[in-house]
Amino acid sequence: MHPYLPPLRFTGATVLREGELQARSLAIADGRITKGPLPELDLSGYLILPGIIDLHGDAFERHVTPRPGAPFALGIGLAATDREAAANGVTTGWLAQGWSWEGGPRSPDQAEALLAALDAYRPQMLTDLRVQIRCETHLVDSGPRLLDTVRRHRVGYVVFNNHLDEITEMARDRPDRVAHWAAQAGYDTEDYLTRVKAALARAGEVPRHLCRLADAFDTMGVLYGSHDDPDGETRERFSMIGARIAEFPLTRRAAAAAKAMTDPVLLGAPNVVRGGSQSGNVSARDLIAQGLCDALVSDYYYPALAHAAWRLVDDGLMDLPRAWALISEKPAEILRLPDRGRLDYGRRADFCVVDARTRAIEMTVAGGRLSFVAGEIARRLASRISALDMAAE
Repeated sequence: MHPYLPPLRFTGATVLREGELQARSLAIADGRITKGPLPELDLSGYLILPGIIDLHGDAFERHVTPRPGAPFALGIGLAATDREAAANGVTTGWLAQGWSWEGGPRSPDQAEALLAALDAYRPQMLTDLRVQIRCETHLVDSGPRLLDTVRRHRVGYVVFNNHLDEITEMARDRPDRVAHWAAQAGYDTEDYLTRVKAALARAGEVPRHLCRLADAFDTMGVLYGSHDDPDGETRERFSMIGARIAEFPLTRRAAAAAKAMTDPVLLGAPNVVRGGSQSGNVSARDLIAQGLCDALVSDYYYPALAHAAWRLVDDGLMDLPRAWALISEKPAEILRLPDRGRLDYGRRADFCVVDARTRAIEMTVAGGRLSFVAGEIARRLASRISALDMAAE
């Protein structure tokens, strides 16, 4: 386990605390935010912001299989993901891993392998990485195996997806895209569509299967939701069985239905940064402007999280405290993490330090441990710690 940073008080920076930017110091010791006189480090010219909490990211897939048919060891991929997340201010992050009839990288076998690799990597971990299982609704025979996996690896977050209708439409209108999806799963198009038909044939068993899973998740204390709801009726059905988190609703109606039922809505930060969905779905920026978003997630690109917050500021939709809450405080509330998401006494020392002029993240501290440092802050920190070591001698 990596050691904590020595007790320090960061001075001179602007700190986001209690929902506002304040000119005050921030002190840490033994992995927590604390009080009292401590050795000081001058961070004039910087912002200290709560660590980013990412509830859904699949960028790790690029580190595991950077090219189709060219996988690397999961441990190598997890280490690279850990560092990429930290460099982008993420202190807690969920890796979105499929549990799908598609097989290949989104198969139950791959999910179990990733969870085992994460358990093995945990002693070296700096970012608090966890796994979110994306359960395809029509994989009905795998229910007992899924529940056993969730118990053994203490998975705390599951979402239900159903991409069968989308694939059926693509097979008719965009066969090239189906061929791409098939190749990613390791099949030719004909074999892939055979798997689609087999999954569709189980449709009548899906409602009871999902209710069994929901009952078990409630017993185990697992939080769960749904992914890519196409309409309000779908969101309502999921909400009724307890799947209260609405991840990437595809339409305004689905997002509005979630908000009407007080279900939290998660949207993709890349959608905000790029000014629209790369899949042609509803604009996240528009939903945010209408008050239909509770949190932003990295989806496929970690840098988008902080950039999305700044984009909302620049577009005049929110001030920085409200925009940053979409990637820190609000995700912590949704996943019930009372010790993070805000900078307050006794909470985990999770924060990132941002150059106020360039907006570049130059330092990330996760649980009181230095997970990333670069630029001018690296020089200041090295100089201060060296001085402390000399004084101790």
